[in-house]
Amino acid sequence: MDFHPQPQAGAPKPWAFPAPQRGTLDNGLTVLHCHRPGQQVVAVEINLDAPLDAEPKGLDGVSTIMARAFNEGTDKHSAEEFAAELERCGATMDAHADHPGVRVSLEVPVSRLPKALALLADALRAPAFADSEIERLVRNRLDEIPHESANPARRAAKELSRQLFPAGARMSRPRQGTEETVTAIDAAAVRAFYEKHVRPATATAVVVGDLTGVDLAALLADTLGAWTGDTAEPRPVPPVTADDTGRVVIVDRPGAVQTQLLIGRIGPDRHDRVWAAQILGTYCLGGTLTSRLDRVLREEKGYTYGVRSFAQVLRSAPDGTGASMLAISGSVDTPNTGPALDDLWQVLRTLAAEGLTDAERDTAVQNLVGVAPLKFETAAAVAGTLADQVEQHLPDDFQAQLYRQLAATGTVEATAAVVSAFPADRLVTILVGDAAAIEEPVKALGIGEVTVVTG
Repeated sequence: MDFHPQPQAGAPKPWAFPAPQRGTLDNGLTVLHCHRPGQQVVAVEINLDAPLDAEPKGLDGVSTIMARAFNEGTDKHSAEEFAAELERCGATMDAHADHPGVRVSLEVPVSRLPKALALLADALRAPAFADSEIERLVRNRLDEIPHESANPARRAAKELSRQLFPAGARMSRPRQGTEETVTAIDAAAVRAFYEKHVRPATATAVVVGDLTGVDLAALLADTLGAWTGDTAEPRPVPPVTADDTGRVVIVDRPGAVQTQLLIGRIGPDRHDRVWAAQILGTYCLGGTLTSRLDRVLREEKGYTYGVRSFAQVLRSAPDGTGASMLAISGSVDTPNTGPALDDLWQVLRTLAAEGLTDAERDTAVQNLVGVAPLKFETAAAVAGTLADQVEQHLPDDFQAQLYRQLAATGTVEATAAVVSAFPADRLVTILVGDAAAIEEPVKALGIGEVTVVTG
């Protein structure tokens, strides 16, 4: 029997994160575009300089309502007509608000890009903000709040923010507002926020996809270029301050069979030279199923389905300052809450005493750097990362440089970064669970003063 010869793998091709081209439209809109051959679904990201700390006092959540209302009609189309036009294009459009600002996202087949960009431009240029639509969005948001409070992970995140940041800081309060503040939002408040903060001169558009045969400059001029607005002075970015005194807060959920864990503090953002080493060390600690936390808490002890550690940028400033949330999250069964926390702290102490191994470092580099070409396979993934870089005031080649830095980071450097990120005596621990069952075992650990709150 004759067999075909076994296929041989070809030589690996060099890969780097795509480099965008920059430009500016006549109306002041900054544009980054990136040609990605074969990506027939084009991704567009719009960054709007409308941060949460710009929301008026007592109107937390107005930027979220505004973002959601971009999909709810323009001066040319009602909400129903706008949705129908997007559907005819095969396009999806979404928007959300966060601490740095509002992000509007569009994905559309390249053949329908002109029509979809025109709809996006209309939404930004002349949103309807109809009273009835704003009232509906406010009701929807109010309906979401009880469900978020009932979700242990969301409740833990809310409590961690309240504990870490000063009471007067916007970061200490829920990103999408509270029942009290959302109730106060009406169409007039949304229009006022839009008129004060949304303009092309302070916005950035990112376009990624197969742009073969597309006259992008002309297309953008005819669509987003028709959006007008005045200029604005650069907005001062308030410093991020936080209290990471080691302590434990139990959010009481009587009868809960599991305890949600969220352990965190504030650390440097991507401008800091330690960022690459911090990412590498944090991945070794809890970035994957084979990390230290999972090996002990999941594989050896069976306390949990998984525990993860991560670093998430909160906000960055043009001067290179900013902050990220450094956190460990997961859940354990109620009876093992004390033992699981004890073992978690032992992992942190052992890491500080003995450091990472070369094998852990090598595996992390292989996973983080080796998977990058797959991670950025789609236009949306590339566009989202480029928009993040703009939002965080980073250079356009930041992501490409990061992978080179990760590959060059040694075990000692990664160890120092992760130990600094998660010092055993400077962590704020939030536990959402049955206080009657877990308070005394947690107090016995001596990892910080323990307080119990309701809700």
